[in-house]
Amino acid sequence: MKSILKKNNFHSASQARHMPLKKPTQPLIRYCAFLRGVNISGTVMKMEHVCSLFEKNGMQNVSAFLASGNILFSSDKTKSILKKLLKKVMSEYFSYEAFLFVKNKREIESIVSNNPFEAHPEFHIYSFAGTDGIEKTLMHEFKKSERSESEEARIVSGNFYWRISKGNTLNSEFGKILGNKKFRGSFTSRNMNTFVKVLKKM
Repeated sequence: MKSILKKNNFHSASQARHMPLKKPTQPLIRYCAFLRGVNISGTVMKMEHVCSLFEKNGMQNVSAFLASGNILFSSDKTKSILKKLLKKVMSEYFSYEAFLFVKNKREIESIVSNNPFEAHPEFHIYSFAGTDGIEKTLMHEFKKSERSESEEARIVSGNFYWRISKGNTLNSEFGKILGNKKFRGSFTSRNMNTFVKVLKKM
């Protein structure tokens, strides 16, 4: 009987040694994907379909805020992996060239907390989600452009902020520069109110 027990213990120990080790579970990170150019210029999509596509590709706790394309979700993947994956599946599913920019909660907190402009009923304040170093490119373009007396831009903690009087966003020279096709893959802009509300939902 003792020999049988010893034999069983030996086999159990041997099996334990050869069992594959489980990889440690990575913590989920809260993100928001900011889509560029959706539901304008003929690119129309329902946010519920976008959310469903995100879920089918492994994103968790997915929800949308506004039809402009702000998709909140959780994932254990890095931003670079997520951007490449989501750009691919969005382009294939909706049959268009997708442009999107992924920010984590900490980065959105930085955008909101570092806003240098006071809210004013006569002005819009915008910030941007984009590629690394885009704030320098935006400031370069802003300084080259002809602007109104009250129009202003600043870089704070790596974030670019633009203040423009209401009604002049699209008519301003800088506003037209922002819409240039050459920048489609570089950034997308959001009103500061949108960033604040997205952060509250995270």
